[in-house]
Amino acid sequence: MGEPQDGPLLTTPLHALHGELGAKMVPFAGYDMPVQYPTGVLAEHNWTRTSAGLFDVSHMGQCFLIPEDGRYETAAAALEALVPADVMALKLGQQRYSQFTNAEGGILDDLMITRLGHPGHEHWLYLVVNAACKDADYAHMRAHLPAGVTLKVADDLALIAVQGPEAVAAVATLAPSLAGLKFMTSVDLAIDGIWAHVSRTGYTGEDGVEISVKSGDAVALTRKLLADPRVKPIGLGARDSLRLEAGLCLYGHDIDTTTSPVEAGLTWSIQKRRRAEGGFLGAARIQKELAEGASRLRVGILPDGRAPAREGTVVKSADGQPIGTVTSGGFGPTINGPLAMGYVNRRFAEPGTPVLLEVRGKDLPGKVVTMPFARHRYVRG
Repeated sequence: MGEPQDGPLLTTPLHALHGELGAKMVPFAGYDMPVQYPTGVLAEHNWTRTSAGLFDVSHMGQCFLIPEDGRYETAAAALEALVPADVMALKLGQQRYSQFTNAEGGILDDLMITRLGHPGHEHWLYLVVNAACKDADYAHMRAHLPAGVTLKVADDLALIAVQGPEAVAAVATLAPSLAGLKFMTSVDLAIDGIWAHVSRTGYTGEDGVEISVKSGDAVALTRKLLADPRVKPIGLGARDSLRLEAGLCLYGHDIDTTTSPVEAGLTWSIQKRRRAEGGFLGAARIQKELAEGASRLRVGILPDGRAPAREGTVVKSADGQPIGTVTSGGFGPTINGPLAMGYVNRRFAEPGTPVLLEVRGKDLPGKVVTMPFARHRYVRG
């Protein structure tokens, strides 16, 4: 985890605190980010699975779509031209996962969409997009949004995720009403005197929340959260192994402009009305794939033995013919073994299908499996 970087790195409002906590910092999406803390990636991963991990995700892009006429339907229709999700049907405070698609049906980015429920802002949409894509996403929206819908970029906000089976209970000690927040919904409230927008969601497969807060309040809130012995800071290394075990896509690796939502196994995020009506960029390809099936599909793969199959590993059929490529791979602490995901020809996508993985010049056996690798523990309520 960590990327080559041209030019100076950006920092989040928690940057100095990461140093104080002993974090090892690496370049990621143009930011100087913590990859791990002194306890190490394995301990951080396991702590998140058993207690509560705190993640600085302030590098993510936060923005709002605001209709000038004050009608939610105006903002929803504008966004529905760019994503295949049913935005119009969102209730107050409800959240949905979706993707920005291009004219060819590829994925420009994936994002979270929330209809705000705070009084006076019920017609606003709140979006969270990936850090590496946010500038391109903002330009894409500005190029396609109709007159009368304004994009407001919120560079003054930080974003903190608290994930794990003890996460909600820990945060609720500072804001008791959070205990009743339902999965994929949000609320605006004060957390021990600090105003925040809180969503019951995350990127680990565990129960948890993401907390959007003014940048100037981020350190104070983080210190309050870390004062609870159930909560420890977690870096990007464990974030990656957690999301991989959960079978969740990482943009730029498992999904990109060459992959469609259908190929990526994200058809669950395209609601029935949008499948039938289309009306978003790339709808023709996506509707065709929904009807006829995609030529390749994202699958989980379990290598035999202990050798991991990393990104770029060629996947072969049992008789040695190339059928696909690994897009994410590594070691899964929860399953105590290697795991991977990638794309294979749809004829080989059935769980249980034997495959070969070309690792360091050798074909190692493995098999296609159903994801997630570690059971999701969202509290759906």
